Amino acid sequence: MADGARDQDRRSTDRNAEETSLSARLKGLGAKLGQAGQPKPAENDSRKYVSDPQAMAKGFRLSTELVAGVIVGAIIGWVFDRLTGLSPWGLIVFLLLGFVAGVLNVMRAAGVVAPSKLPGGSADKS
Repeated sequence: MADGARDQDRRSTDRNAEETSLSARLKGLGAKLGQAGQPKPAENDSRKYVSDPQAMAKGFRLSTELVAGVIVGAIIGWVFDRLTGLSPWGLIVFLLLGFVAGVLNVMRAAGVVAPSKLPGGSADKS
């Protein structure tokens, strides 16, 4: 019985040592995370956040370009389906085409893609 008591004492001592070591490691990790999570003082951080009306206007324009392309594509597809009787296919195809056209219009408005050079287009006004 004495051996069983010694084994139990040894296990509880080992468990206490493990818990102490784990607790110390967790405290060290918490301290490191606390230091890393604190923002570094900026040299010139005295400016306030100011909303730029031109940026908001451009954002609304770009989002409107995309939504308009999708809506126009959906309407054309729905009308095409009504006229031909090809129930879902016209809507699906023209909805995807409207999405592509909307993305292309957004890219043109953002200046990522050059404007169209088709005759009668906006680039032909020289």
